[in-house]
Formats: sequence, structure tokens, C-alpha cells
Amino acid sequence: MNPLISADTLLASTDKPVLIDVTWNLSAPAGAPKTPPGRDAYDAGHLPGAHFVDLDTELAAPPGDGGRHPLPSATTVEAALRRAGVSEDTSVVVYDAANSMAAARAWWIFRYFGVRDVRVLDGGFAAWQAAGGEVSTEVPVDAAGSFAAKAGQVPMLDAASAAELASTGLLLDARAPERFAGEVEPLDKVAGHIPGAVNAPTAGNVSADGHFLSADDLRARFAALGADGSAEVGAYCGSGVTAAHEALALQVAGIEAAVYVGSWSEWITDPTRPIATGPA
Repeated sequence: MNPLISADTLLASTDKPVLIDVTWNLSAPAGAPKTPPGRDAYDAGHLPGAHFVDLDTELAAPPGDGGRHPLPSATTVEAALRRAGVSEDTSVVVYDAANSMAAARAWWIFRYFGVRDVRVLDGGFAAWQAAGGEVSTEVPVDAAGSFAAKAGQVPMLDAASAAELASTGLLLDARAPERFAGEVEPLDKVAGHIPGAVNAPTAGNVSADGHFLSADDLRARFAALGADGSAEVGAYCGSGVTAAHEALALQVAGIEAAVYVGSWSEWITDPTRPIATGPA
């Protein structure tokens, strides 16, 4: 199944999925702020019927030794999905108000916990508006879904398996080149990258308007980086958000990739783990 859905297709669909808005601000601090990053934008206007899910508190555990956005518990994800009305066979569409970074995190987390039919609105909220979709400020009442979360439904990496994949397969670092090289580090205490990783900034997955590149273009992009079907592929980033975007782009290209959820922010919590610097 194509992990993306276009605004035109969603507008024309007669089988209405559950809509989940995960608009979020990467520059906001992790944790549980009084007003979740993105909530103000959601309140100002969202897809009719869409439920808001907060990335920091519902798609991640509290920051700590597991990184800035560790894997959330099954009970937390289950509660968020049930509140949105998701049951075992429910179709789900997730979106955000930017270039699908937060939506990709939701897509990956929901799949990891067993949602079988979840897609990302390609181009997000802006694409919906450009296609003539209605915008609402009405907040839907909590629903009563029956979804039962079960962890481990898609591949995930920890620090040890990420290090191994960097030497035996292909580990993609989704951060910007200057962060990969260790030239700057705006969010974490240590700069650099996992030795053996290959830089593949997520900015290269989408066009200027936030739509993902075509499957053919993404296949060509990842093949040039070594993801040509000859080895296992994984992705990491700073805290496991843009790594999910990389995994989504790889999925569009027909490649299943594991995600190191703790990513760099978890890697550096152990001072014995090696650190590399310099460009790819």
C-alpha cells in the first residue's frame, strides 16, 4: 500500500478514514509544555473531524536516557488512537502543517504498534487547502475506539543494532550535512555521527512545496546512497522524528527500513560509544 495519500484522493474518498493532526514545532523543547507545540495551529484551523495528537507526549516517552523522543508506551499510543476513534480495521490518515516530519513520526509509531492502514497526507495541511478542502475550528468529541496496541510490528533499531548495521548494511543519518559532520549541533550536547553512517538529509525527500518526490526519484536518490536492495537499511536522526520521515520516503521507494528511535540523542548518553566527525 502506498504510504501517502493525495489531497485530491482524500477529498474524493467515500470511505472516510480517521483523521489525525500531529502538527508540531521541532524547535520547541521536548517534554510536556502547557500548550503542546502545534496545538495553536490546530485550533486555528484543521481538516474537519481531525483529532489532535501531541508528538511530545503521545508519540514519545519523556526525554531521558532514551533520548529526546524515546519510544512511547503501548498504553499511551493505544489511548491516543482510541480517543480518535481507531479500532482494529480503521483506516487512518495523519498530517501536519509543514513537510510531514511530525506526520511521518505518527505514521511510523502507529505502524510499530499495529495500525495496518495508516497513510500520510502528501503535502499536509497546505495541500488540503490548495485542493479546496474545507477547514474547521470545531474540535471533535473524544471517540471510543477499541484499538489494541501491540509493539514490534515493524523493524526498530537500538544502539547496538544501529552500530552493527552501519558496518554490515546501510545506516542513513537523516540530519542536515553540518550536523552530520559535527560542525554544529543546535540540540544535543555532543556533535558528530555514528561511525559508518551515510548522510541522507530529509530535505532531499520532498520538493519545495512539501510534497514527497516521486517513487522513481526517491529510488534513484537512495540507490545512489547505497540502498539498492543489496543490504539492510536503517535510519536515525537527532531524536527519531526525521528518521521516521526517512523511513517513509524509503517506503515510498519500495524499501523497508528500520528506525533507530533513540537516535543521536540516545547514542551520546553512553560515553563509550564511538563518535565520528567530518563530511560524508
